Amino acid sequence: MHNRVSRLDRLFQSFSPAEILVMGFALLILLGAILLTLPIAHNDGQAFPFVDALFTATSAVCVTGLIVADTATEFTLFGQVVIITLIQMGGLGIMTVSALIFLMLGKKIGLRERLVMQEQLGAHGMSGVVRLTRNVVLTSLLVEGLGALFLSLRFLTYRPLGEAIYWGIFHAISAFNNAGFDVTFGSLKPLHGDGFVLVPIAFLIFLGGIGFPVLMELWRTRGRWERLSVHARIALTVSLWAVGIGTLLYLLFEWANPETFGPMSPPVKVLNAFFASVTPRTAGFESVATGAFRPVTLLLTVLLMFMGASPGGTGGGVKTTTLTMVALTVRRIAKGEQEVQLFGRRFSQALSEKAFAVTTLATVLVVLWTALLMITERQNPAATMEWILFEVVSAFGTVGLTAGLTPMLTVAGKLLIALMMFIGRLGPLTLAVALAGRTKQKVPLSYPEDRVMIG
Repeated sequence: MHNRVSRLDRLFQSFSPAEILVMGFALLILLGAILLTLPIAHNDGQAFPFVDALFTATSAVCVTGLIVADTATEFTLFGQVVIITLIQMGGLGIMTVSALIFLMLGKKIGLRERLVMQEQLGAHGMSGVVRLTRNVVLTSLLVEGLGALFLSLRFLTYRPLGEAIYWGIFHAISAFNNAGFDVTFGSLKPLHGDGFVLVPIAFLIFLGGIGFPVLMELWRTRGRWERLSVHARIALTVSLWAVGIGTLLYLLFEWANPETFGPMSPPVKVLNAFFASVTPRTAGFESVATGAFRPVTLLLTVLLMFMGASPGGTGGGVKTTTLTMVALTVRRIAKGEQEVQLFGRRFSQALSEKAFAVTTLATVLVVLWTALLMITERQNPAATMEWILFEVVSAFGTVGLTAGLTPMLTVAGKLLIALMMFIGRLGPLTLAVALAGRTKQKVPLSYPEDRVMIG
């Protein structure tokens, strides 16, 4: 028995942190898919097609929210509990959950586990990574608990006590983890005029999206701006500006649209514009039908989904700090400055290069997946390039919004979108590092310098 454990330990040690994260998420998705195929998970008592179960499990673990079967009507309580458990584990991360179990059992967390936790949380070093992991779990439980309490009290006006509490817990977990799954029979569209539901859910989405490190800094510094790190300042500034500008643009584009904001009173329009600007970052709840948005509004939503949340949180996308670094680098080049600077700090060239690498990889993946889906879905007249691009970016950003294409996808289309959700949750650079991890290191060579024309 000891020899078997030693062999497993040696096998674990042979993988890089990025590879362990990829395999951990993949195994959790596979387990979830198997559970969701069981007849006990479905109201009709029939086995669920494996491709649909795989898609749903991937969407839950990758905290996306794209669905091929309505969560409220298709799944039993067992199936819904499986989904919300996958959301919680996917939002916290594989190694965070594993570390929590280790701590509860009094087990020692080794160097390799700390490296993987550092990779997952985006920490700058291993110092305090176990404490950070413990704080991530406690923060999640505290925020979700408060959100569940508030939402449960509000849902009492719509449902009986037991169901109201269940709805509160389900939607608090789904919102904080930026998942977008719901059990309200139609996302939040029936509640589009209820600010006591939309505002708390938007607040939970925002807190989950700005990242655990920022949340802990806010708590530790009592929100004093001058004591926050540059990372926290960037994440908060960009997130708040995105919500503010997004709200104004949604109002401008949809104010008179008879299928969305048109019939609403002005205060309700503002409420729904605010909610619409928060949910693409990256939750996927709907208070109005996304497919009814005007083309320019869909484009705005695509841009918000592509940007996504902040690092170290539960959201996807290329991240707020990444795009900020790209913008700062472009500004430096345009102005002929020597260094990238912000808030009285300078940033290394390596950081700029990583930001450009992530953004470039993300753009290439979105274009490639859009082209592939245009091939696989060519028989569907509704699968326009506009809708396909929206679907792809929603999957990459782990958002979960759809213009209406998800339920109509072919098997190949479902697998492609599931894979994109997987890539979006892990991050394109993490996946690239994991896939390239087995390549042999070559002896570095220094080639003669030359020039090419740019721009």
